[in-house]
Amino acid sequence: MLKPLPSSCWRLLLVLLALRAAPSLAHAGLPETSNLSLRRGSQDDFISGTTFGAVITRDRGQTWRWICPEGMGSGAWRPERFFWLSGGELIAATGNPLIRSSDAGCTWASHPFFKDTWVTNLDVHPTDERIMFATTGKPSVANGIYRSEDAGATWTPALSPRPEDRYSSLRIAPSDGRRIYASGQDSTGAMFIARSDDAGQTWTRLPQPLPQLQRAYDLILLLVSETSPDILWARVSATEDNMGYSYLLKSTDGGATFTPAMKTVDVIVNAEASADGRTVWVSTPVHMYRGREGEEFIELPLPNGNACALRVGDTLYGCGSSWVHDWALARSFDEATTWEPVFNLNGIQGAHQCPVGTTVQQLCPTRWPQLAAILGAPTYSDGGVDSPPDAGTAEPPADPPSDEKCGCGSTAGAFPSALLFLTLALGRHSRRTQPGVTDHDHETTRS
Repeated sequence: MLKPLPSSCWRLLLVLLALRAAPSLAHAGLPETSNLSLRRGSQDDFISGTTFGAVITRDRGQTWRWICPEGMGSGAWRPERFFWLSGGELIAATGNPLIRSSDAGCTWASHPFFKDTWVTNLDVHPTDERIMFATTGKPSVANGIYRSEDAGATWTPALSPRPEDRYSSLRIAPSDGRRIYASGQDSTGAMFIARSDDAGQTWTRLPQPLPQLQRAYDLILLLVSETSPDILWARVSATEDNMGYSYLLKSTDGGATFTPAMKTVDVIVNAEASADGRTVWVSTPVHMYRGREGEEFIELPLPNGNACALRVGDTLYGCGSSWVHDWALARSFDEATTWEPVFNLNGIQGAHQCPVGTTVQQLCPTRWPQLAAILGAPTYSDGGVDSPPDAGTAEPPADPPSDEKCGCGSTAGAFPSALLFLTLALGRHSRRTQPGVTDHDHETTRS
């Protein structure tokens, strides 16, 4: 005899059906968080990229509000990560336009300098936020590495564009702002790392044939250690015994060579490391893995269904799936052994509050009721118009999440198969695709 379904499972089924009927939301799959960024010099202001735009808090996570993709001008392109500068400016590479906001997310514009190419990645100098570097990776056009010295207002080539090259990612070493790395490939598919030791004045090209892997492709730089500019991590896709895997690679010689540190059938989308570099967390669209120095990587029980990682001091923040457990963002004080929920998607309190006439205020409030119905969140009636940060507390959702999880093992009978079918039909994509770079998890950006 079939057991009754938990209410959370019925809600997920309704969500999937609603997404099927709402193409503007369904293209990204289930509503989920995908990355988290902290404003420089602040402990109060966070922005989280999502599959449905972004959510923002100005009060250390007590209140979260929605920025619709139409308000950002990003469309279906999703940033791997945002950079929130100390002066309030927001900037992100989406994989197509480079988008910027000078008023904390209320008005956005695409930078005209990159209108004919795709901005695949961006990083900001560790101590001087006026200095930024960006990469491009659009097929059939010249791609290169670009530098800004005025917080993204203007850009100049740092490495001359070449039509045969496409770049996927860029990182500046936290311990040495002169050391810059970028991953890329040429028109033959040959992968390489471009490295600069003098703040982008000159570059060394380091080929990455990776002979220890079979048919390796899609090299993407993930992280540079805080302790040494010579230690970095990247991900690459490869096959083994006719199976596709995503490999975490580590280099200890400044990108000259890489060795595999772990592999998974999931697609690696993000990596984070402890301050001393002895612990590394690896995220996929399904799981989080942890590797400690001298130990093998292990799959962690949470988060499950969706993952990302950001370390702030001794606190690790992680994305999760509201449809599997009861949080979309949580924090851990013990290296991801246990988690403390920060917020759930049904706790979003409407559209981002912005002055009348701003892009987000004009476009997002009218779209909120449809998204709220999918998330199980209150509709709210403030219209997204700017008001004090403490302007009220959200009323509780009408149908709060059940303690019962809607995972594969939570129900009996045919429901899991139907749920799987619906999810596959919706075409859930990874968030880490970079257009123009060969990638089997084609989405979404880091930053």
